[in-house]
Amino acid sequence: MTIREQKEELEKLTLSEFAVKSCESKGRERDVIPCDIRTCFQRDRDRILHCKSFRRLKHKTQVFLAPMGDHYRTRLTHTLEVSQIARTIATSLRLNEDLTEAIALAHDLGHTPFGHAGERTLDRKYEFSHSRQSLRVVDILENNGKGLNLTFEVRDGILNHGMSGKPQTLEGRIVRLADKIAYTNHDMDDAIRAGILTEEDVPAQIRSVLGQTHGERLDFMVKDIIYSSQGKNDIIMTPEVFEAFQELRAFMTENLYFNPTCKSEERKADIMLSELYDYYIENTEKMPPEYVRLITELGTEPGRAVCDYISGMTDVYSVYVYEELFVPKFWEK
Repeated sequence: MTIREQKEELEKLTLSEFAVKSCESKGRERDVIPCDIRTCFQRDRDRILHCKSFRRLKHKTQVFLAPMGDHYRTRLTHTLEVSQIARTIATSLRLNEDLTEAIALAHDLGHTPFGHAGERTLDRKYEFSHSRQSLRVVDILENNGKGLNLTFEVRDGILNHGMSGKPQTLEGRIVRLADKIAYTNHDMDDAIRAGILTEEDVPAQIRSVLGQTHGERLDFMVKDIIYSSQGKNDIIMTPEVFEAFQELRAFMTENLYFNPTCKSEERKADIMLSELYDYYIENTEKMPPEYVRLITELGTEPGRAVCDYISGMTDVYSVYVYEELFVPKFWEK
């Protein structure tokens, strides 16, 4: 047997009855010759890790727009924290860790510059969702228009990682919860660093259930999911913990995500991305060739192709492009 086949046999012996076994994957849209060493989900993880969209996450906003401090989260560090949380849960429940990791690493590949502010701008201009865009990135936009040709299970997890999504695998459901647990806790940590919130601002009732610090809450929620989901064909929290978690998310929405202090630059980001969209709709030929080809060769609607281009930009690059197009330059003799 090849090393891959040995791994597949080991999965049959060690993984839970509810886990997705690599050898049972529903496959890819385009068949490929199996790797001698890596399982299909390990191969997906590697394709994601090495793609350009993954590298760009390091310069995309999580909550604080283009922060100057070294320790604020970016979309990349958020993705890594989601992966770590999801892998811990998957391993503890004897689910497929490779599948879980692949979904976690790819779940935000389609996110816009300037976080959800940029997503709202593109959605207003042309129907846009970062979950659907993440799937579009791996299906079409990466690899010079060929996509990454990922397995069905990874693609399903990417598309359905939002709270309203319903992943078909337990591994996908883990990522769906790990995403929310990660950003709720690390965004609180960033808010404390920025001097916007303190631990004492979190309502006492929430802290009495989940923990007194962001580290305690993270640990407690992960363990609650593991112990609540053992032996079940679902990924769940206990009702009391889930209710407190929802209250914490509501607290963060009211006091951080729409806080005028940390969101003071969002209006500028909205204006900038809106003007970029309008410019490229009128001048689609000015986009890079790979995005022009979407329109001329694949028949993609111009609005979708423009969203593909702008959503792929980093915060820094979008500002650079905007300045090149709209900000006058000083004359130099």
